[in-house]
Amino acid sequence: MATAPVVETPPAAVAATPVVHAKKGILSYWRLYAAISPFYLLFLAFGLIPVGFSLYLSFHRWDGLGSMEFAGLSQYRYLLDDSQFWSAIGNTIIIWALATFPMIFLAMVTAVMLNSAVRFKNVYRFAFFLPNVTSIVAVAIIFGSVFSTNFGLVNALLQAVGLDQVAWLNTPWGIKVAIATLMTWQWTGYNAIIFLAGLQTIPGELYEAARMDGAGPVQTFFRVTLPLLRPVLLFVLVISTVTGLQSFSEPQVLLQTTDNNSSFAGGPGHAGQTMVLYFFQQTFDNNDFGYGAAVAWGIFLVVVLFSIINWRLVQRRGEE
Repeated sequence: MATAPVVETPPAAVAATPVVHAKKGILSYWRLYAAISPFYLLFLAFGLIPVGFSLYLSFHRWDGLGSMEFAGLSQYRYLLDDSQFWSAIGNTIIIWALATFPMIFLAMVTAVMLNSAVRFKNVYRFAFFLPNVTSIVAVAIIFGSVFSTNFGLVNALLQAVGLDQVAWLNTPWGIKVAIATLMTWQWTGYNAIIFLAGLQTIPGELYEAARMDGAGPVQTFFRVTLPLLRPVLLFVLVISTVTGLQSFSEPQVLLQTTDNNSSFAGGPGHAGQTMVLYFFQQTFDNNDFGYGAAVAWGIFLVVVLFSIINWRLVQRRGEE
């Protein structure tokens, strides 16, 4: 039986392939690069170049006008033996601790209250955020009056309850408490808004499940709210560390009238002299720009060290 011949199918039409163009060169995108160049030019001029120059300057002696003299590592060796610099580090850490931990607690409580409020939420948010956008110079002047020895509001309240008045701006611990109170008042509302944003991302079903399991408000906060807010808490703690260890305007304005020798002295006995105040004193009062640059890099290392420690502590508690 003869088989039918196999009819070959016509070859499929070859689809027209587009012509592959050669890759455009970088110069063909010059308009896009020109559009984003202002940021990088400004960062280069006011960020990267000054940072590099400060590192270069820290290895030289320079009064700002004459010629530079190479000093090698002598500036850093002197920095390690500088007792006033270590005293400024101690003052900064104490003020940071007195301000940061109460501030985080108050910010957390404020955020929880704002999150549970029903009416006038936006008004409360504005009121708590207002101190952060208020001029720090004006705030420091007001707090200087509040903590005044003879006419201050704080001493008036102490005398009203039968206690002796305190020379807040003339004693070491009084100075630190006054600066820390100012910083707490300034940053509590800002961090409360950040905590509030974190609270609003927690699903309501988790709270419903906790209530069905018989958990009270305190247990719900520590078992549900706080663990889920750990990333926000880490962010707030690191930011508070960076800003707190670089405090300058608060002690400088608050204590500038308590010491006639220098506006960067930090009050009597240098009790309120922070690391940044010490940097300004060495740079602009003593005109020692090389050593001032070395102090600035020392401040940078201290801030980085404390940020890493805080980050590790919060992360370790989250793993437990």
